[in-house]
Amino acid sequence: MFFKDKVSWVVGASSGIGEEIARQINAAGGMVILSARNKSKLNELQASLTYPQNSMVIPLDLEKSDEFENLTAMANEKWGRIDFLFNNGGLSQRGEASETGLDIDRRIMEINYFGNIALAKAVLPFMQKQQSGHIIVISSIAGKFGFFLRSAYSASKHALQGFYESLLLEEEKNNISVTIAYPGKINTDISKSALSSTGEQHGKMDHNQETGIPADVCVSKLLKAVTKRKKSVLIGNKEIWAVYIKRYFPALFWKIIKKQPAT
Repeated sequence: MFFKDKVSWVVGASSGIGEEIARQINAAGGMVILSARNKSKLNELQASLTYPQNSMVIPLDLEKSDEFENLTAMANEKWGRIDFLFNNGGLSQRGEASETGLDIDRRIMEINYFGNIALAKAVLPFMQKQQSGHIIVISSIAGKFGFFLRSAYSASKHALQGFYESLLLEEEKNNISVTIAYPGKINTDISKSALSSTGEQHGKMDHNQETGIPADVCVSKLLKAVTKRKKSVLIGNKEIWAVYIKRYFPALFWKIIKKQPAT
């Protein structure tokens, strides 16, 4: 009942975790605003929802932050409020740092960090005016430590942690909550669209994703954390223990992590 009759804006809703967030919240009686670049996939998702009448499609490109002010006004106008922003859109990476052009680093940072926080900044005035709101940021376990072939991706996720931990302190006075989620290995297509060192799509389903927990299980855990207004949540299998091993046994962590397969 937590999401019933409340408005959730889900970015990156065309597939994976974002799609499942939209499905579960809509099935629970919540209104959902579906955003991603691919309008046709959003329309397909909308038609397949439990309550399609409780949804709205707003195509959005995280590289076009100059459009966010108008898109946010449009999102707010539909139901007169935005209760939850699920900032889930992003782009992964599969390339060694020494072989990756700076233009690729900049693009990943533009999408994963600047696009992400620009949308949050566009939504904040509406949440401040209504004196309530909750921003949920889908980071990654790579936001807790670096990993092979993920230098730019990991950097962008580390940056999100710094921004949103500051934001949650600043916006507490406005009754606005922040939850940062750190998924580990989740069975989605994120590796297929990841950028190589030359900017091409990786185009493969990595073993780490193929053997990950299902997206619906991940989202169930995420939404449970949101209902409890947790500031952060780690989601995954045994790989999430690496976060605690690094914190308490750093020497052991580096021995373990360098033996893990990059894909």
